[in-house]
Amino acid sequence: MRRTFVSVDNPVPNSPSRVAVVTGAGRGIGAAIARRLAEDGFAVALIDLDEAGATASADAITAAGGKAVGLAADISDADEVERVVATVADKLGPPTVLVNNAGITRDNLLFKMSESDWDSVMGVHLRGAFLMSRAVQKHMTDQGWGRIVSLSSTSALGNRGQANYSTAKAGLQGFTKTLAAELGKFGITANAIAPGFIATDMTAATAERLGMGFDDFKAAAAKEIPVRRVGEPEDIAHTVSFLVSDGAGFVSGQVIYVAGGPKA
Repeated sequence: MRRTFVSVDNPVPNSPSRVAVVTGAGRGIGAAIARRLAEDGFAVALIDLDEAGATASADAITAAGGKAVGLAADISDADEVERVVATVADKLGPPTVLVNNAGITRDNLLFKMSESDWDSVMGVHLRGAFLMSRAVQKHMTDQGWGRIVSLSSTSALGNRGQANYSTAKAGLQGFTKTLAAELGKFGITANAIAPGFIATDMTAATAERLGMGFDDFKAAAAKEIPVRRVGEPEDIAHTVSFLVSDGAGFVSGQVIYVAGGPKA
């Protein structure tokens, strides 16, 4: 279904710019979030290590009537983060919304997990969220308004074979609460979303690794979820849409589990 996109022009003089940055936006949850924010009237910068994926997703938004650019960056590299955020400000305007979505998995049991497996996951999830938030908050504080949403996971509660990923996702929850405490006086909120099972290329790869067909994998997961279905990327995008809205201005420092049932 074709969506109607809201104008990105600011109707109110001196109001905050409607510019959003989404990391890991080349596909899956990140791409869905970027589409939804464009529908909500934001100009969106889609950042991904995969430049082709980011550009293709941005082009799809532009073709549908939105405003978007796709940019390549390694968000675990401080110099690249400063460069890409400056590029966003130059091309679209100062960003006031940041969605820390980029993530990777390097799953293994603890006794098999290498230092590289640990460091890579920490680098993208925690270092990346820190560097991006530090760079973007400058623009938010200047405008007196901002929204930071970081993607945690139900794995933050502990998950076998994911010591690195679980730790990183739990760390993002503490990071979020600290940002909320520090930045609230500048009109900036910070919240985290902890998805449950979401049907993406990442979960499809897990099914393949386990030797299961993806449909069977999803069906088995759905039986354990109270709403009896797995999540879709759009489920997360809808939640982001609320958290970055003006109507969510009194919601900050929260972790929202979007998992089809109660978690923490």
